[in-house]
Parts: sequence; structure tokens; C-alpha cells
Amino acid sequence: MRGGGHSGTATSAASPSAAASAASATPASPATSATPSAPSAPSGHYDPADYAAPVRDHAAQAGISPQLLMAILYNESYKPHDPELERAWQRSKPDASFGIANMHRAAFDDTKQGRDFASRRWEELPDDRNLAVQAAAWHLRDLADQLPAKPATTLTRDELLALGYNTGAGNMLAFARGAKPGSQAQSYLDRLHDNWQKSGAAVK
Repeated sequence: MRGGGHSGTATSAASPSAAASAASATPASPATSATPSAPSAPSGHYDPADYAAPVRDHAAQAGISPQLLMAILYNESYKPHDPELERAWQRSKPDASFGIANMHRAAFDDTKQGRDFASRRWEELPDDRNLAVQAAAWHLRDLADQLPAKPATTLTRDELLALGYNTGAGNMLAFARGAKPGSQAQSYLDRLHDNWQKSGAAVK
């Protein structure tokens, strides 16, 4: 499940390559958020790099790595992010994710609690890309708060957070205890590694 899928047990596969560099996550107050001056209205063309400004701003507010947040946007750009197409797909598949960060309803509703976008609705994500970036940043913050100080794994902190975003907190914690990612989780990590360098360049 994408965007914080609430899934359970981790599956086994070959060990991942540790290519992504870790970024320290420092606590930040969830009560404050600036409105970034960057494109937000959806259009026919979508490039995650166009959203570098809100990625930097929301990552800083949430205390997570902007490179990680941008890499996740690249990972989640595999499908067209047109609002009408997303809604058409959701009508046929009610558990589908919404927005450029591919967030599921449960993850969004959990993440918004006590934050300055608490009044916003999951259904708004396809139309408000700034909100999608903001919610993804704080979801990563929530995942980071659950990680042990010293995970028993060769995976970096950013890799664990990306896996948490893709497979859910329960699986992330299993990976932190040493479980090996299965084939789908490993594929997500491989794409993260592929997108890592250009994501760093985008948020400089």
C-alpha cells in the first residue's frame, strides 16, 4: 500500500543495496506551516521537480529530508496525476490512493490530526498538490518518530522511512528489526536509489 499502507507482516527477499544517504530527522512543531510560492494547480504536465519549493518548505517544517520527500514524489510519479483520471480510477477502485504523493485515506486522516491542515479532506489531494506534499512530509515525520534509535539493519534511516511510506509502519518496524524486504518493497527501494541523485539536485 502506498502513502502509509496499514499492512502487517514483512516478506523475505534478497538484501537491499544501501545506496541512499541517511538524513537526520529533527523534531519540528506540527502547528506551523508556511504557504510555499510554487506551482500547486494540477496541469497536464507533471514533473516532481516543479514542486521543489513546497518540498523544501514542508520538509523543513516536518524535520525530514527534502531529498527523501522529493525521491518519494518521483517514486510515486509512475501514474498520471490528473484529478479527473484519479477520481475515475477511485470510483472503480475505492481503496485507491490520491494526489501526487499517492496517499491513502487512512494515512491522510491519521496524519492530519492536530496539524494546521486538520480541516482538509483526503478528497482534495488531487486538486491541491501543495496539500499532497505537506501531508506526505508530516506522514514521514510520524514514521520517523516510530523508528528505534538504533535499528538492527543495514538499511539507512531514509530507506526505512521510504519503506514505511510504501508498506506501512508495521513493516517498516519489522525491517528495522532486521527483516528483509520482499520483492515489491525491494523494487520500491531500487526506484528510490535510481531517483536519489536527481532528487537531491532538484531540492538544492
